[in-house]
Amino acid sequence: MSELVTGEAVALELRPARLPSRALAVLLDLIVAMVVFVGASIGLVAATASLDEAAQTALSIAAFLLLLVGAPIAVETLSHGRSLGKLACGLRVVRDDGGPIRFRHALVRGALGVVEILMTFGVVACVASLVSARGRRLGDVFAGTLVVRERVPVGQTRFVPPPPPWLAGRFAELDLSAVPDGLWLAVRQYLTRMQQLDPQVSWAMAQQLAADLANRTGAPAPADVPPAAYLAAVVQERQAREARRAFVGYAPPAPQIPTFPSPYQPGATSPYQPGAAVPAPFPPPVAQPPVSGPVAAPVAAPPPTATERPSTGFVPPA
Repeated sequence: MSELVTGEAVALELRPARLPSRALAVLLDLIVAMVVFVGASIGLVAATASLDEAAQTALSIAAFLLLLVGAPIAVETLSHGRSLGKLACGLRVVRDDGGPIRFRHALVRGALGVVEILMTFGVVACVASLVSARGRRLGDVFAGTLVVRERVPVGQTRFVPPPPPWLAGRFAELDLSAVPDGLWLAVRQYLTRMQQLDPQVSWAMAQQLAADLANRTGAPAPADVPPAAYLAAVVQERQAREARRAFVGYAPPAPQIPTFPSPYQPGATSPYQPGAAVPAPFPPPVAQPPVSGPVAAPVAAPPPTATERPSTGFVPPA
């Protein structure tokens, strides 16, 4: 398994193709190309019988370059890295970051493939693929590409067992940013194969991985949780966070606000002035005594006199 990191900082787990499957795909592509080339050569010989030997040679070279070099480049460009042989073997050519290839990637792979596959009968390509950690030939190295497997056999697919239900959400506050990708891959591989290990060996490996994970997160592993269950719970928490970032949207972490003791506890100090006494709470308002005796009715104001009335500016006729 090869873990690649895209430009969006997303980790991709890809399975590089091995030499036997790649050799079979190349062999199928060469058989198809040779059949087409032989058929095209016979047609060219019949069509150019009246031409001189130099013209026939030039057309044969052009047909060779077009069918054995140009055609594979065009097929990989249009199919985004899947030729007939790769499609039959379940392979695909991708970029180093996991994205689809373009014309320049297919051009570099095809140009170097003439030297390391056609001219040397595949010897250089086989040696380079065996030396490379991810099975890449020289064309892949210079083009920045990688041949991966798209179809994985069902028998080889392994799933990470879920943690116990009582651990759901218990590690939601852990800081997982300092955990390297290599440690995540080791934990995942252990969880998928722990049923196949000896119980004592499995327990020792789980304790070691749990200790490494606790050191990276800065929080000790709970003593009441088995190491394997702790690893499964933390892996599930990481997957849940990645799912939220991918489908819901990433929310920035809440600011860390310092906590202070409650000022309403006996003997506590004010959070704003360390060492100062806690001020007493405000006293409740004092209720006013009701007024005894008869309550006088409100007196209506007398109507205004003529001299007090406001002037409207209109003088009636005499």
